[in-house]
Amino acid sequence: MNFNTKKYPILSFANSVKNLRLLPTTKLPQLCKELRKYLLDVISISHGHLASGLGVVEITVALHYIYNTPFDNLLWDIGHQSYPHKILTGRAKKIISIRKKNGLHPFPHREESQYDILSVGHASTSISAGLGLSVGAKKEGKNRKTICIIGDGAITAGMAFEAMNHAGQIQPDLLVILNDNQMSISKNTGALNKHLKFLRKFKKNNFFLTQSIFENLGFEYLGPFDGHNVLNLINIFKKIKVNKGIFLLHLVTKKGKGYLPAELDPIKWHSVPQSLCLSSKNVSYSDVFGSWLCEVARYDKKLIAITPAMCEGSGMLNFSRLFPNQYFDVAIAEQHAVTFAAGLAIAGYKPVVSIYSTFLQRAYDQIIHDVAFQKLSILFAIDRAGVVGNDGPTHQGIFDLAYLRCIPGIIIMTPSNENECRQMLYTGYMYKGGPSFVRYPKGNGIGVSLAPMNLIPLGKSVIKRIGYKIAILNFGVLLKEALKVANNLNTTLVDMRFVKPLDTSILLKVSSEYEFLVTVEEGVISGGAGSSVNEFIMMNKILVPVLNIGLPDVFLAQGSQKEIRHDYQLDAEGMEKKIFSWLSDF
Repeated sequence: MNFNTKKYPILSFANSVKNLRLLPTTKLPQLCKELRKYLLDVISISHGHLASGLGVVEITVALHYIYNTPFDNLLWDIGHQSYPHKILTGRAKKIISIRKKNGLHPFPHREESQYDILSVGHASTSISAGLGLSVGAKKEGKNRKTICIIGDGAITAGMAFEAMNHAGQIQPDLLVILNDNQMSISKNTGALNKHLKFLRKFKKNNFFLTQSIFENLGFEYLGPFDGHNVLNLINIFKKIKVNKGIFLLHLVTKKGKGYLPAELDPIKWHSVPQSLCLSSKNVSYSDVFGSWLCEVARYDKKLIAITPAMCEGSGMLNFSRLFPNQYFDVAIAEQHAVTFAAGLAIAGYKPVVSIYSTFLQRAYDQIIHDVAFQKLSILFAIDRAGVVGNDGPTHQGIFDLAYLRCIPGIIIMTPSNENECRQMLYTGYMYKGGPSFVRYPKGNGIGVSLAPMNLIPLGKSVIKRIGYKIAILNFGVLLKEALKVANNLNTTLVDMRFVKPLDTSILLKVSSEYEFLVTVEEGVISGGAGSSVNEFIMMNKILVPVLNIGLPDVFLAQGSQKEIRHDYQLDAEGMEKKIFSWLSDF
């Protein structure tokens, strides 16, 4: 993409923060227009997060204009908002590569730029990290400022409140900017959202307001102000910068500002994935979950579905409209979502927690203590499990099998297609002995028909092909690729389906009948499904070589799912190479 001076005369000059600060303030409104236009042009080609960045253009320009970044600490919570920040901090020409293999990181990333103080991906971390930075700055004694820009959706999480509680106690030199656009990814919910509406209403009507919740927590509350008036923001930041203290600046913005379709539908335009431009006849796994949820809810009023602010992404939009009394969006609060489900289960209801693999990590303690330890019957529908792709290392769902497998008394299922996913959801929902987990990937299935719901025998695998010498044990959606390998090498192929409980009878059978075993999974090898096979083989003193195919001990960078699977040899070609290389040592 050509970043030319004719189309972007001011932005092309302000290609660094140093140059930005050379501009007279009268040029800043035009700079904001060009920045917004450039962002639209970039996203139309590269795809990626759009609406959030459009909403913080003026805030970004004003912050870099007034504060001495990167000496001053500027933290974005979360990185959906950071595209304008990347453009203004020397990455304008590279922004076209964002979310692509070997391109710019989707979110602020410390290894990418000195202006990215904190690497982020998950929400609600900025105030905690900012508090630590501000304490460090005070000890340093160089008058370094710390600014956290947090969305109104992210501030609802427990971690943000924990940080504000601590900040109110120690009173650091800290500015928290609340970007209030009434949206996270989905529409905001909760009592804090109502409180923000209350603050906006009283400001609009010029009523005298005594205190906000933030003042009660020890902050000096300022606002609400228009977050799209760049000249007014310049004046506000000038006044705050020369004062020490703990401030919360409430700025009202519009997600998708400057692009009418995004303003009217900020949920749809939160991100512009390349998949929107591609057609597929196959249904997505998220839609399989959503339709299954509606089907069960029609006859079971005890079903309660819970999501931590991911209604659309998890395929729950229709359910939320059809069954509003059985649906809870708890906002960005994964820990609360899990323990809330525990309370519902104790009360006699049948909770279903829909959550991305990467976000389930945030509720690990709650899964162990509040659910598994108490043997509560809760179904966890783990979306975006395995290689996710363009959102990069913070969003890859590759750790869930490893961190769940060690928890006593749980069921873990890995469907290999959309119909199997449907049957496993039903099986987990009907299981009464404790929590069950069904992990499925981002994207579409392989096109199999959906059958009526039936229970799957717990811990029972399915033999897909009979061959010689080698038995491939597949866990999950790589079955299609594993079948190609099995056909090419004339091996046996078993779809294991359950990581816990393992089908020990099939393991005893294949370990006695075949010379080599190969496990396949789309997750980390360390502690994953293949490791459970290794443990069984060793415990039973079986002398058979086992090759584990999965992901190595690394954080996966961004790229398409196809690219990442190819790079880590999780496609048929790569699996064959790994097997041949391994066999050459025997």
